[in-house]
Amino acid sequence: MNVGKWVYPKAKKSGITHSYFNRIISDPYSWLEDDSTSDTKEWIEQENSITQDYFSRIPFRESIRQRLNKIWDYEKYSVPFRLAPYTYYYKNNGLQNHSVLYRQDDNGETEVFIDPNMFSIDGSISLSGIDFSKDVSLAAFQISESGSDWRKVMVMNTHDKSMIGDILINIKFSFVAWKGNDGFFYSRYPAANDLSAKKEFATLYYHKIGTPQSDDEMIFGNAEDPRRFVLAYLTEDERFLVIGTAMAATDNELYIKDLSEKDGEIKCIVNNFDSQTSVLTNVGSRLYIYTNLHAPNFKVVTVDFNNPTPNYWEDFLPETENVFTASTGGGVLFCNYAKNAISFVCQYNMDGELLHTLNFPSAGTASGFGTRIGEKETYYVFTSYICPPTIYKYDISSGISEVYKSSDVCFDQEKYESKQVFYTSGDGTQIPMIITHKKGIVLNGKNPALLHAYGGFGFSLTPNFSTSNIIFLEQGGVYAVPNVRGGGEYGKNWHDAGTKFNKHNVFDDFAAAAEYLFLHRYTSKEYLAISGASNGGLLVGATITKQPDFCKVALLDVAVLDMLRYNKFTLGEAWAHEYGQPEDSPEMFEYLLGYSPYHNLKPGKYPATLITTADHDDRVVASHSFKFTAGLQESQQGTAPVLISVEINSGHGAGKSTEQIINSQTDKWAFLFANMEVDFNDVLND
Repeated sequence: MNVGKWVYPKAKKSGITHSYFNRIISDPYSWLEDDSTSDTKEWIEQENSITQDYFSRIPFRESIRQRLNKIWDYEKYSVPFRLAPYTYYYKNNGLQNHSVLYRQDDNGETEVFIDPNMFSIDGSISLSGIDFSKDVSLAAFQISESGSDWRKVMVMNTHDKSMIGDILINIKFSFVAWKGNDGFFYSRYPAANDLSAKKEFATLYYHKIGTPQSDDEMIFGNAEDPRRFVLAYLTEDERFLVIGTAMAATDNELYIKDLSEKDGEIKCIVNNFDSQTSVLTNVGSRLYIYTNLHAPNFKVVTVDFNNPTPNYWEDFLPETENVFTASTGGGVLFCNYAKNAISFVCQYNMDGELLHTLNFPSAGTASGFGTRIGEKETYYVFTSYICPPTIYKYDISSGISEVYKSSDVCFDQEKYESKQVFYTSGDGTQIPMIITHKKGIVLNGKNPALLHAYGGFGFSLTPNFSTSNIIFLEQGGVYAVPNVRGGGEYGKNWHDAGTKFNKHNVFDDFAAAAEYLFLHRYTSKEYLAISGASNGGLLVGATITKQPDFCKVALLDVAVLDMLRYNKFTLGEAWAHEYGQPEDSPEMFEYLLGYSPYHNLKPGKYPATLITTADHDDRVVASHSFKFTAGLQESQQGTAPVLISVEINSGHGAGKSTEQIINSQTDKWAFLFANMEVDFNDVLND
């Protein structure tokens, strides 16, 4: 669809180079790494202006926005959690920028507890977490400003909802772990003025209520042996302080301290970064530990606190062929298994006896089940690509579920189908993929299709309903999600098979997914769009630079795109376990250089590409997107547009307001349909 011509801003080139093992690599757009300079600010303004001008020329863009506003305008609920005498839950009336936290007493009386929409006029400040003291008289809640990962913690009296004056700063990636009502443990970093500056030296502190943060006591961490992450929590009886520390985004050391002992020492449970290990709960001095140490699909073990190291562990729930997560609720253990990325849940007592198994009506994802010891009921939510989230109340004793809240979204799931298929990747590995579309579509190779994947950090893409995707499915679109290697769908081995020198498996799995769609006539290259965010954006970037004719449209959101300098900013070094670092060895450098999207740009005909990022993204800094955009615009020899949209007062994705989400989704779908030359108008006349 011809929406007019445009001229990209002239991006100057610097002579900056970097040396790796006597190899000189040019970095012509390195000046875009500093977003505080007038040159970078001017470039951003020019790029945003061109992008918005392009969007304004799409005739059905406003129709898409109206449709999204219509389908978004329904009440949305979170899974409730019980803290006697109240049940708490989040609710959004429809188009509120942020969901409101409510509480309901046992008589059914409901009141607003915290309304994040009152934090800021434009919705740029969000509520990002809340933790209650054991007697629920105090609550510490975290707020995020402009989508940043940095948090402020504020403390309130829950009886009258008044603020008690304690405000803590310099907090990132932290739990708040209350000890009685006197104070709590939390993690913080040294103060930093630059969002893109490296983050290290995470330290655990204890804050006593009513005292200044400067008086807080350091509990764990030192400059001689720094950790990038420190997360602490207490067992429910508040006897044990558990400390998890990490250098990478996955795998951790584990420490524990008995707080009932006046001068108790901090004991080490796991002294290496070779596993993901946590303490689930305790019964007296008996610890229940969830781990994938020597068990790639995870298991639960028990051990006595006095001798907590792995050589004393005893299997409680052994590893199975299905990876699982574990949680406690109401004095029992819930294990949420994933069979080919599809949920089923088993409930065990604390002696390991299987009490109930929850199977679900279709291939989907269940989550929730958490509640305090002594509670008789808990809640969970079930969803899939065509099943809007349905919240259930669950009787822990009988194992009976009943619908608590159904979704009122305007979507008739009976008109759609979602099925799982398996296809063969280049090395013979079988990869699962779920394909969703309208019933009765004609397999003629001309259906618009969106192939979406992630493939990293052990993160599993499980079936999940998307209100935004309704737009695409209504139009006859095919939505396909392959569970490529690098994720956690089949445990640690599946994750490791997509890391470092195995990263090519992720790209091969993704390419084979597209071939499956072509072979079975779901779509063709002329009607294929591919999308990914963060690490998934790396997958999309690497795909189109390796094979520019792979698809018609490419959508990259907050993407990792410079594999030679990703480790120079914020917590990028924490991704070294995933990618390896160019400084590690000549072989690692050459491997990263071989697929780094920014470094593999060359003149050619690239697909229509929309790159989205945010000015407050302090996880994947925006310079990845800036540099890649400048290079791709220079390299583009075809007629398809290469655009970047830099969102203001936004971050890596969390805490976005409803207005921001609808705006970004409007532009995404408008860009996709315009460049597939698909007539969108008829769908909106309902």
